[in-house]
Amino acid sequence: MNHAKFTSPLNSILGPARCGVLPEDAVARVAGVRRGGQLSAGQLSRRCVACLLFVATLAGLTGCAGYQIGQQQLYRPDIRTVHVPVFESASFRRNLGEQLAEAVATEIMEKTPYRVVSADRADSILRGRLISETKRVIAEDRFDNPRVIEAGMVAQIDWVGSQGELLSHTITIPIDQYELRVGAAEQFIPEAGQSVATAHQRAIQELAQQIVAQMEVAPW
Repeated sequence: MNHAKFTSPLNSILGPARCGVLPEDAVARVAGVRRGGQLSAGQLSRRCVACLLFVATLAGLTGCAGYQIGQQQLYRPDIRTVHVPVFESASFRRNLGEQLAEAVATEIMEKTPYRVVSADRADSILRGRLISETKRVIAEDRFDNPRVIEAGMVAQIDWVGSQGELLSHTITIPIDQYELRVGAAEQFIPEAGQSVATAHQRAIQELAQQIVAQMEVAPW
């Protein structure tokens, strides 16, 4: 089947143009200025203003907005705000729950269209709990001193609406699949001047990235 190529009347007038950039003579062509033609200064001014307004409006409705529309499709259209309370923690290490909640909130604001707000203003809540924190030696020197240590954490998270309802992309998912387990592990080498705190900070950042990435896809 042959398909006729559609050419916009505006393209025939303006000629090829990049998004938001007009050819140098585009305004003159739309305004009716041709070789040998004459317009008063007032007529030319009014026509140019009308032309620019029209083209700017058209550009805003077409290609220039494509990225924003596509990015919005990655996330739930019925959710605009998220509250991230301090994560519960089963670890004896202080402030890990606070650090993870802060990292998640920062990641949400930087990577998603959602706004992080207080609980009374939020239409959804992202709750979490650190259920495991580990540290184990995986390499020693000949004097049995630890040289490579792995620190790891595992978190459980769930995303609920303001009334406590579970959020998901489909209602056929069993309730036990709404709870997602994600984990992160980080190694550090004492000789390099690293510490358990350094390893945990990296693990927290990685864990926060995994949690926020799941706000785009099916497990919710």
